[in-house]
Amino acid sequence: MSEKLTAIVKLIRPINFLITFISVIVAAVICSPDKFSGLNIFLAALAASLVMASGNVLNDIYDIGIDKINKPLRPIPSGNITIKEAYALYFIFIVTSIVISALVNEKALAIVLISILMLFFYSKYLKRIPLVGNITVAFLTGLVFIFGGVVVDNPNAAIVPALFAMLINLIREIVKDMEDVEGDRKADINTFPIKFGFQKSKVLILVITLLLVLFTLYPFLTELYKIEYFIIVMVTVNPILVYSMKLLFEKQKPGSLNKISSLLKLNMIFGLIAIYLGV
Repeated sequence: MSEKLTAIVKLIRPINFLITFISVIVAAVICSPDKFSGLNIFLAALAASLVMASGNVLNDIYDIGIDKINKPLRPIPSGNITIKEAYALYFIFIVTSIVISALVNEKALAIVLISILMLFFYSKYLKRIPLVGNITVAFLTGLVFIFGGVVVDNPNAAIVPALFAMLINLIREIVKDMEDVEGDRKADINTFPIKFGFQKSKVLILVITLLLVLFTLYPFLTELYKIEYFIIVMVTVNPILVYSMKLLFEKQKPGSLNKISSLLKLNMIFGLIAIYLGV
């Protein structure tokens, strides 16, 4: 039983679950720091995290052939979770997220339904189209913050953190595609690195990173966020981005792409802290 529970936890990716949960709460606080419903925000954060978890489960189901090559120790290819069990978890997660979001408000329910559909089409079709799949995942990541804003009826205030999340996750998605080239090629998934090569992928990542660095300055220069935001961004977020690019353009070593992906995920947390303290 303990092995099965461990496999389920790995399947839903607990760090991503927690980041999604916190992101909704942070977005809600940013959008309405003085007045908000704690219960509604908690329910919204749980619903968003369950949608994210359902997408991870479905993606692992469709990626079983790829993961047997790239990530054989993942719960499904390793046999710790069967396809039938994974589908059961998927349906439990989406039904629960729909019910919970309906308790929040109609707009929250609409976003949850749209997200579930987008994740299905991503896993089934879109991830096989260069950049389209990457942009879809990045968009859904940004939508988490808009979702938090919707909960407190002020989604406009969530646009900046949503764009930050979208850009940094677009970079990470392309890096992950570079990491998974071998399995993707055998599974006939035509990602950007497979179609255009590593060098052009690196250039694309660099361009997006430069745009992100410039964008991180915008909220402070326009006095949208306070000095605390600027300090944290300049001390943590942007240096990590620069270091990630240094790793990317160095001679590739085993595990270097995975290290970059982990750094970008960590940077997402630093970005959230910067925005939260800078509001």
